[in-house]
Amino acid sequence: MSSASKGHAESLPETAISRAIGRLITVIGESSSWLWLVLVLVIIGQVLLRYVFGQGSILLEELQWHIYGIGFLLGVGYCLQADRHVRIDVVAEKFSPRTRAGIEIAGIAIFLLPFAIGVMIEGGKLAYTAWHLNEISAAPGGLSHRWVIKSFIPLGFGLIALAAFARLTRCAALLFGFPKPISRD
Repeated sequence: MSSASKGHAESLPETAISRAIGRLITVIGESSSWLWLVLVLVIIGQVLLRYVFGQGSILLEELQWHIYGIGFLLGVGYCLQADRHVRIDVVAEKFSPRTRAGIEIAGIAIFLLPFAIGVMIEGGKLAYTAWHLNEISAAPGGLSHRWVIKSFIPLGFGLIALAAFARLTRCAALLFGFPKPISRD
């Protein structure tokens, strides 16, 4: 992250909405970071089974992909909220904070929120269908309850939408003074 983008995030005023959403997403993001340790343990177990005991496990292989997907989906909203996501500020770093806030409002309103909401809706349909049909893995010995992993698609993109909305309120507070900025305590 460039110092310019970090400076921009810090220059945005906090709002009551952004603070509440930020706290929720931080709790979820930091809690889900434990999934990476679980993932490492599952991978180590898989490697030991395969190379020490000569036994592969489709269940463990699928489980590691599911844990990876869940960790990613729960973590990406946190990255957006904490302004730790990848961005290229070659042009934006030359603009004033107000201009950057305007660009960010446009990008969030035109691209990010509609995309996140669309994936949330379609992902919800996928999860419901998987639950309704009791979808299981096509692999013999694979995981059942495919709806569980699919339910993290709308959840993850819901967190992205929440983080984007929180950022939108901060940019609007800088440009328009609404929602009313609050002090950083």
